[in-house]
Amino acid sequence: MDDAEADVLAYMAFPSQHRTKLHSTNPLERLNKEVKRRADVVGIFPNEDSIVRLIGAVLLEANDEWQLQHRYMQIEGMAELNTSTVEEEKPLQITPKAA
Repeated sequence: MDDAEADVLAYMAFPSQHRTKLHSTNPLERLNKEVKRRADVVGIFPNEDSIVRLIGAVLLEANDEWQLQHRYMQIEGMAELNTSTVEEEKPLQITPKAA
C-alpha cells in the first residue's frame, strides 16, 4: 500500500482548482453511459467499422460540447503546470494526522 502512495496522490501536483475534477470519474462514467445508450439503440453491428464510426461520433460530439459549453479545466490554471520548479517536483508527504 505504501508503494501506491505516489500514484494515489498524483493529482495533488495539479493546481488546486483542478484537483476536485481530477479525482472524480463522473465525466467518464457519464460518457460511458452515453456510448452504451447509443450502442443499445443499434443493437447488432454489421461490422467493426460501424462500431468505430458510432463510438467515434459520440466521442466527437462529447468533445465539441465540452469545448463550446463547459471549459472543464481553466487554461490559466493549466499554465501553472509549466512554471513548476524543482522544489515542487518533490513527492508530497502525508501529515501524520491525515495518515
